[in-house]
Amino acid sequence: MKANEMRQLSAEELEARVTEWQEDLFRARCNQAIGQATDAMQIRTMRRKIARAKTLIHETQQHAAE
Repeated sequence: MKANEMRQLSAEELEARVTEWQEDLFRARCNQAIGQATDAMQIRTMRRKIARAKTLIHETQQHAAE
């Protein structure tokens, strides 16, 4: 999901998606640790997607406070 697509979602929807993505990231890390290696780029991509969403959530909160 690109940043432009994320901007169209509300803050609550983004927070729900972040929670889902964090659970997926946890599962991917566990699978990698036990040897059922998932693509290493998948983990990196998930981390970036979570960071991008959290940044957008923070931006919306800052604009709402102003």
